[in-house]
Amino acid sequence: MIGTVFRTDDVPAGDRFDYWQELVGRTRSSALVSDHAADFWAEQRLMELGPVVVSQMSFLPTRYRRTEKLVRQADPELYHLTLLIDGGLGLDHAGRTSTFTSRDLHLADSSQPYDVRSADDRQGGIVRGMAVDFPKALLPLPPHRVRELLGLSLPGREGVGALLADFVVGLNRQIDTLQPSDAPRLGTVVIDLMSAWFAQLLEAEAALSPETRGRAMAQRVQEFIRQNLHDPELTPPVIAAAHNISLSYLHRVFQQRTQGEPVAAWIRRLRLENAHRDLANDALRGTPIHTIAARWGYPRHSDFTRAFRAAYGMSPRDHRQQTQALSLSLPLSGGA
Repeated sequence: MIGTVFRTDDVPAGDRFDYWQELVGRTRSSALVSDHAADFWAEQRLMELGPVVVSQMSFLPTRYRRTEKLVRQADPELYHLTLLIDGGLGLDHAGRTSTFTSRDLHLADSSQPYDVRSADDRQGGIVRGMAVDFPKALLPLPPHRVRELLGLSLPGREGVGALLADFVVGLNRQIDTLQPSDAPRLGTVVIDLMSAWFAQLLEAEAALSPETRGRAMAQRVQEFIRQNLHDPELTPPVIAAAHNISLSYLHRVFQQRTQGEPVAAWIRRLRLENAHRDLANDALRGTPIHTIAARWGYPRHSDFTRAFRAAYGMSPRDHRQQTQALSLSLPLSGGA
């Protein structure tokens, strides 16, 4: 596990708002104001991925003001990217005023004042979002270009922006299974995806190193494959065409990320792993094997059986029967 959970419920009611302000101040000092301060509630799940810090935050409507005085007192030289999941926010930053709703992202600079507030507190609803704090020096783009993105509502519903948003949300979902050894690599992926997305928005891809572009492309390709495993026509030429890259470039950047595993082999392994899991799922016991095979890109039952046997040393039917027999033999929890 690489995460730490902070809950205001863990401290006395009278101290909760001050406790939350202290937690927020550990990464960026802000003055907080809330109509709910007397009975405040908030929760934060924090993941340290090397120098990159990813957090999931839920809180009652609150205003966060980072004034010029606070900037002068302490500046950690960070960029702060926020993905809003539930609720609404308004932001004054870098001379811009914007509002945000679900799946919007915005970028802030700790070296400039900002004012973040709940856009609508009539319902007293909880605001939920993901945040990424990272040193400005890690972003391989000129600061004067990055400044063009500050305070804007950045779309996270399509393209690389959606890929970044999904990756950050996925980190939070897997927080209990990730290991400390995973942290530096995952932090690099986050920076690469942000760099590729910002460069795309700014039409400044040339500013990125070939390594950063390659890692970001490999991440995009892998997500594309996962979303299209059901398609039997998913082949390396189709993948290369969908991403407007050459087949040779696809193979090169992909194998660098997978320690030499070819694209086609990675697709085959994922398909078989998913089918292997579904065949062992009691909830899918009544689903025909050929239906499960087709779900994972094997329309011909004979092709699926041959590939499955080569990978696992038994037929799909034998695997299903073996796992069902094992399930029936396990003792029931509880007792008389």
